[in-house]
Amino acid sequence: MLSYQYLIIGGGMTAHGAIRGIRTVDPTASIGLIGSETHPPYKRPPLSKGLWQGKPLEKIWYNDEEYNATMHLGRTVQTLELSDKRVIDDQGSVYHFEKLLLATGGSPERLPFGGDDIIYFRDLDDYLKLRAIADGKQRFAVIGGGFIGSEIAAALAMNDKQVVMVFPEEGIGARLFPKDLNQFLNKYYTDKGVEVLPAHSVTGLTRQQDRLILNVRSADGTNEHDIKVDAVVAGIGIRPNVRLAEQAGLPVDNGIVVDEFLRAGNPDIYAAGDVANFYNPSLDARIRLEHEDNALNMGKHAGRNMAGESVPYHHLPFFYSDLFDLGYEAVGRTDSRLETMEDWVEPYKKGVVYYLKEDRVRGVLLWNVWECVDAARKLIAEPGPIDIRDLKGSFLK
Repeated sequence: MLSYQYLIIGGGMTAHGAIRGIRTVDPTASIGLIGSETHPPYKRPPLSKGLWQGKPLEKIWYNDEEYNATMHLGRTVQTLELSDKRVIDDQGSVYHFEKLLLATGGSPERLPFGGDDIIYFRDLDDYLKLRAIADGKQRFAVIGGGFIGSEIAAALAMNDKQVVMVFPEEGIGARLFPKDLNQFLNKYYTDKGVEVLPAHSVTGLTRQQDRLILNVRSADGTNEHDIKVDAVVAGIGIRPNVRLAEQAGLPVDNGIVVDEFLRAGNPDIYAAGDVANFYNPSLDARIRLEHEDNALNMGKHAGRNMAGESVPYHHLPFFYSDLFDLGYEAVGRTDSRLETMEDWVEPYKKGVVYYLKEDRVRGVLLWNVWECVDAARKLIAEPGPIDIRDLKGSFLK
């Protein structure tokens, strides 16, 4: 049996943050990591951003070897036994722990057809597979108009590939952006050479020799046709990997439920990152986030608390994206179903979108406006009531 003072299940950015956090408090204790990927922790954002713009692959790697953590890669934990404080992986290896972090992330939502012919873009192997195809092929379909779909479509188009986007919403990023902005993005992507099919669903996929035939249908049923492509990429969301927590009887509700110290219903079990459902006082709500800032900060915070600190996690994470020549940062609850107030210097090129509920700012979208994330966090934390007229120009002075 292998034995570690601190054991981390998961090998992503959250695990990297946790190793750093542990080592800032406990420089010498044993740390073990069990990850299903064959790669050690790496930076995920470049997979849909910088690597398509010439950034070298070697820049994605963290230097976790300096933290003296033992990596068990290409393994998946099958069993968590709380009473014996041990886990068993898919190769039968047994690991004992004193403190455990569940950083199990999420798995891509999948369509009921297509099998391995669809690349569900999530990890380094997905990037390498898509890159290899893009080096020799020309026409691509991207299913999904959200965060991953919009980035991958832009990345492929910027590499002179023919791209068609298919998604059920009315506009690119419709769940995040107000209607006029997501409609602008439809035209913006079209002007960049992307074929945009909003309000369409994919109903099937077949292979015809070395090409793929995608069956698509409009929401109103008036348009149904086939699209022939060289590869299909999907970004239609993820589901949190909660199987181990459920098996062990830990609290689960849209992820693993943690307290403000990131404990998962047991004083020796913690959870962080994409899989963790946590309370944020600025929003006065429980949230689960799937972005870099939360993964790194929450992982580090969990590591420090595992190693003996007792500090609540009250960080309000942000996320960011690059879409051709446009870029944005977003903080808080950026949900297009909320009331919004738009403040543009130049419509859809530079400005701020505020998301409001019950006379409070719940989210801020900084569209080509930079170095204002902390100010946005402060605004979201204000108790209100907010006079919407006072928001005009507040981040654009």
